[in-house]
Amino acid sequence: MRAQAIANMTERYHIRLEKTEFIFSAAHFITYAGNVCERLHGHNYRVACEVAGPLDENQYVVDFIAVRDVLRVLTAQLDHHMLLPTEHPQIKVTTTEESVSVTFEDRRWEFPAEDCILLPVANTTTELLARHIGRRLLDELQQRLGQRPQLVRIEVDENNGQIAVCELAGE
Repeated sequence: MRAQAIANMTERYHIRLEKTEFIFSAAHFITYAGNVCERLHGHNYRVACEVAGPLDENQYVVDFIAVRDVLRVLTAQLDHHMLLPTEHPQIKVTTTEESVSVTFEDRRWEFPAEDCILLPVANTTTELLARHIGRRLLDELQQRLGQRPQLVRIEVDENNGQIAVCELAGE
């Protein structure tokens, strides 16, 4: 009877990475309620990642080291930058080689170009940062390993317990 119960069990596997090397500090502002725009401010973001899927021929969901290395690069690229959305309908971002100008209604900011990361998101919310990181992780793992994981779950903590989560199906 016990052997039959074990045979009928469904197994699911995932790995989780949550390391201090996946912390990045960045500045941003968001808009909400149509025309409310926060003041420019920053966070020490903490990123955690889960990757789910079947076991491969090595009995891995995915190689921890590959995920760690990609996530380290992705978070390092965001570290100590101004994060700006490029798909917001009211935030206008204009770039030159030297600077990035940003306007929202009657507000205006100017930043050195090298200090900015332009993100293909509608707003630099923690939720959309999680989605951006997750999509990039899936793309990089596909390129590095030749296959996409079934599911990636990215958590971005912006303030010691204020966490946004994005789950992305890899296929």
